[in-house]
Amino acid sequence: MELRHLRHFLALADELHFGRAAQRLAMTQPPLSLSIQQLEASVGARLFDRDSKGVRLTAAGQAFVPRARSLLAQADEAKALARDVAAGAVGRLRVGMVGSLLYRGLPGWMQAFARAHPGVALSLVELNSQEQIDALLRRELDVAFVHGRRTPDALRSLQVDAQPFVACVADTHALAARRSVALGALRDEAFILFSREVSPAYHAQIVELCAQAGFYPRVRHELRHWLSVVAAVAQGLGVAIAPAPMRRSGLAGVRFIALKDVDATSELHCVWRPDDEAQPLLQAWLALVPRVPQAPEATNPPRGRVRSG
Repeated sequence: MELRHLRHFLALADELHFGRAAQRLAMTQPPLSLSIQQLEASVGARLFDRDSKGVRLTAAGQAFVPRARSLLAQADEAKALARDVAAGAVGRLRVGMVGSLLYRGLPGWMQAFARAHPGVALSLVELNSQEQIDALLRRELDVAFVHGRRTPDALRSLQVDAQPFVACVADTHALAARRSVALGALRDEAFILFSREVSPAYHAQIVELCAQAGFYPRVRHELRHWLSVVAAVAQGLGVAIAPAPMRRSGLAGVRFIALKDVDATSELHCVWRPDDEAQPLLQAWLALVPRVPQAPEATNPPRGRVRSG
């Protein structure tokens, strides 16, 4: 049984006349008659009675009409869905994220994407950077947002954000009223760091910044989320070096102070599988996220240029 058989059957069921049905189908009568015979053979029952009085549906034919219409409707819906998916009009995009992405543009990107692609469901999955990379490689995510520059050669990435680091202290701290401070002023403080296990790159970068300022941080706590780091600072458990966007977290009891002797930035990279680049939804997402201009350096490829690894 083929879809054309069903179309021919329904045309004849509506017209109950081979000549009119053939004309409606833009075909001649003999091929239509053959098609009906093939359908009846496939079904295993006579669908029409034919005699000198004309053409009539049998009881089997009458029962077959609504099912045939339903089958053709489902086929048309399937074709339309396939076209919409191929065009990026419907579907689902699984987006991996670190928690700080909520303060680095994600809500605005999601709103813009939803306006342009209302039939697409965005699924957010919060994971640390390494977990996102692993999930991408297992095809459990379509795109990810990670800290740091190092990604496997099997993935591609572009830099979408770069923000300065700031000092984070409790609002009762002696330095809380300062507009800016040298990192060395925190040498005797207890530090709260982003966990080495969760993000070795972040942990190492902050330790290196302190080393450049002439001291090694006295690490009291290592936490898994930036919000946890800032909340712990608010409770007076130590000080932290955090990305500037955490100022937007709205947590009470903390002050963020510019670091006047630190020019390093907290980088955010969008990462995906190169073999998915032809997928319309991924193309639409990558066209939406911003690119960060970057001065050309030997060790830093120009920001805004998609790079491998």
